[in-house]
Amino acid sequence: MIILGIDPGFAIVGFGVLRSEPGQQRLLSCGAITTPAGQPLPARLLQIENDMAQLLETFRPDAMAVEELFFNNNITTGIGVAQARGVILAAAERAGVPIFEYSPSEVKLAVVGYGKAEKRQVMDMTKRLLRLKAVPKPDDAADAVAIALCHARSNTSRLQSPDAARPGCGRYAVRKE
Repeated sequence: MIILGIDPGFAIVGFGVLRSEPGQQRLLSCGAITTPAGQPLPARLLQIENDMAQLLETFRPDAMAVEELFFNNNITTGIGVAQARGVILAAAERAGVPIFEYSPSEVKLAVVGYGKAEKRQVMDMTKRLLRLKAVPKPDDAADAVAIALCHARSNTSRLQSPDAARPGCGRYAVRKE
């Protein structure tokens, strides 16, 4: 399975592409889509859409994992990010790529095992789990790789398997009455 992880933004969109097989993930590529600061928002959104289409065509992912929108104090920035996120989701939908959304705490939990982990802990575990020499750069790309890794670890979990709740599979004990 090829997973495209996306850390949405309108100035910088981080991306990370993983090949995931049961019990093993490998980083194929990562980087960032950047848009010039002086450019009007519609032009930036068009560039993001075009670059996303190129990423989707190049890697042909089986799934896209994207971070859910998180508003902190700056609502104006949040609106721009929400618009960019909409363009990103539309590009994946147009390409027929299934979309999976994760909150920051879900990413932290899947990668580190603790939903309130610090950013540096997530980056360190991402590096370790993927056996990388260094944390991916820029930070937006590293975040996107962690989001893709979250999906890979969630998608291969026994909790997600179709027979996870089947009696006798090991998840639940079979009760004899």
